[in-house]
Amino acid sequence: MTYRSLSACVADLEAKKQLVRIDAEIDPHLELAAIQRRLHAKGGPAVLFTRIKGTAFPCLANLYGTEDRVHFLFRKTLRKIQALFALAGDPGLVFRRPLRTSGLALPMLNALPRRVKNGPILAGRTALSALPQLQSWPLDGGAYITLPQVYTENPDRPGWLRSNLGMYRVQISGPHHARDEEAGLHYQIHRGIANHHAAALRLNRPLRVSVFVGGPPAHALAAVMPLPEGIPELAFAGVLAGRRFRYIRQMDHMLSADADFCLVGTLDGIRQLPEGPFGDHLGYYSLAHDFPVLKIEAIYHRRDAIWPFTVVGRPPQEDSHFATLIHSLTRDALPAAIPGIRAVHAVEESGVHPLLLAVGSERYVPYAERRPRELLTQSHAILGFGQLSLAKFLFLVAGEDDPGLNIRDVPAFFRHVLLRLRLEEDLHYITRTTMDTLDYSGHALHAGSKLAVTVAGSPVRELANEVPSGLAESLPPEFPKMKLLLPGVVVVQAPPYVDGEQGQASRQTFAHALQTWALGRDYQWQKAEYIKRRQAEWFWHEASEGRRRDLQGLPLWVLVDDADFACRSMADFLWVAFTRCDPAADTGGAFAFMEAKHWGCFGPWVFDSRTKPHHAPPLEESPETTRKIETLAASNGPLHGLI
Repeated sequence: MTYRSLSACVADLEAKKQLVRIDAEIDPHLELAAIQRRLHAKGGPAVLFTRIKGTAFPCLANLYGTEDRVHFLFRKTLRKIQALFALAGDPGLVFRRPLRTSGLALPMLNALPRRVKNGPILAGRTALSALPQLQSWPLDGGAYITLPQVYTENPDRPGWLRSNLGMYRVQISGPHHARDEEAGLHYQIHRGIANHHAAALRLNRPLRVSVFVGGPPAHALAAVMPLPEGIPELAFAGVLAGRRFRYIRQMDHMLSADADFCLVGTLDGIRQLPEGPFGDHLGYYSLAHDFPVLKIEAIYHRRDAIWPFTVVGRPPQEDSHFATLIHSLTRDALPAAIPGIRAVHAVEESGVHPLLLAVGSERYVPYAERRPRELLTQSHAILGFGQLSLAKFLFLVAGEDDPGLNIRDVPAFFRHVLLRLRLEEDLHYITRTTMDTLDYSGHALHAGSKLAVTVAGSPVRELANEVPSGLAESLPPEFPKMKLLLPGVVVVQAPPYVDGEQGQASRQTFAHALQTWALGRDYQWQKAEYIKRRQAEWFWHEASEGRRRDLQGLPLWVLVDDADFACRSMADFLWVAFTRCDPAADTGGAFAFMEAKHWGCFGPWVFDSRTKPHHAPPLEESPETTRKIETLAASNGPLHGLI
């Protein structure tokens, strides 16, 4: 079946024993979020909390909490959506597989939104302070809407055809916004709403904004769908829901007729106020910064309104299932958008944007020994494509080198890369550029660097399965522990990072120690951090053949605060290594050189993935909340058996 409302979805899940009700009173301040995190970690059911402290509205948790449930919610339309994306990626399917595409015309009729004069959303009115005041993490700046569908239209050409529906967080309480009158609207870079806001500023008009909460589950997924510019999310919402998106025009605003709540207001000019902090999906807080202020004009709700919410934090969380579903839907469309690209994987454990793996093709000079020529072109295309442009580390390999390589097997992918990586040639840095708004590893908000690692050809080394004898003992005492995480990858515990040159000096000291060990003697390296390639190569070849081979077998060394934690699991390593590292500022290497503006090294590559003073703090649950949740989950508690 397809769902006309969120309440219809709740009833269906309850009938299928995929949802339970909790009638005990729960506090939306930290408690609801802590319960949700445990529900998701356990793969639990959706839960409807009927008594929420401070509000009359029930709250729905974990609706998208398992992959099976996500597929169940959209079971009637997913195959048609997949076929549409496949057709977009390969229009020739119409002729080659007509039976697969013949049934797509009727579902496409649901892509046309339908204007109605009335709808359930107009049943009631309320205020910001009467909504569930959900705060997820102790240092959050206030209560947030965590599953908002933020709708705007292009002021130059109004109407749904050029509209944007995005999931941009909305702060509904806090010390900086007028109670019941204002909300903070945080939209990150490379979001469709920015184009509409820019047009409104140019025309000197307020930008009208509607925030939908709830409604058919397809509407929330549409808000996070990375559709190409020019394709309105409302159209996708209708096709996925199996029913045209119904809307009402009220006070010159667009209202979703079937939403549970609709907040309407305006962004007036460039007025901003501090928004945040907010515990975000990289596993850290995004700090307080000035963001646009949404002046609230009205809040509508349906009679049986339910407040759905989610919690973001260090992956995997509930939103991870959105990412998995989006990948399954769009995997056939990307190769058509970027010629030569076969697959892309945004690594969830790293926080999505910090680490991107990709498989491409190296076809420019097939008669020559393969080197990354076309791959470098493809890397630029990836880093300029939609939200993939927010990637910080991109590892791109030639698919023909190993046709069976599984891009989602991260250890196997890294093994493939490290076997072939030429450190003196394959590292391509982009400096002083934009970064994801939520990533604080750079030198300022939105500012940092990127790195494209393009690897093609036959293996150039064998990867070592152990640290060479005597190397650990020869390192300075401030590096007390090293662990082999994977063949070729060593994690090293380093002293705490401090600001300024002293912080970078620790990484340089470590690289110097590797050089000294390789040469069997100390020497005076040039004062400049990098020297010419010829001199670096000369020093490299001065090392004994055995020690060169030992270091070649361990091409990647990662400095961390706690080696035991970083090596506890692959997920922990990916989170530590890539969220705490700015490519240009925090990577270096032994026997490094700079030539014709290109940086490379002959010896091991060194990541500095320690926590830096300018980083945002990691997310941690308050001990008091933990104790309260444990009480609720005890044998006589209302959550016993659920979490």
